[in-house]
Amino acid sequence: MTEFSVRLANRPGQLAALARLFTDAGIDIEALAAISDDGQFHIRIVVENTARARRLLMNADIAFDERPVLDTFIPRGDGGLAAISESLAHAGVNVESMYLLHTNAEGFHVAMTVSDADLAIQALAG
Repeated sequence: MTEFSVRLANRPGQLAALARLFTDAGIDIEALAAISDDGQFHIRIVVENTARARRLLMNADIAFDERPVLDTFIPRGDGGLAAISESLAHAGVNVESMYLLHTNAEGFHVAMTVSDADLAIQALAG
């Protein structure tokens, strides 16, 4: 999965137009976060089809940044989020974004972007 970050003007219809682009291109959005700040609308979209999403944004002349997304599971109880966050912190990895993909009785399926994916994978495996 890949996270695409875009900034648009903070006015009605911006999210609708971006969502329509992805829908019309047949690109499923796995997760999304959006926030407005100081006249700008910051949108982060997580997709599986990186190449198609990249081409779509480039062809639409929308500036973007992209990052790989780590897909992980956080068990319920026993401080799962705290334990994973501490492991990453001890490895010197900063969490840039985190998305809740779904939850069940066992825990939380999350996607996250981090400052160093290789170190994060090592920290989460250990």
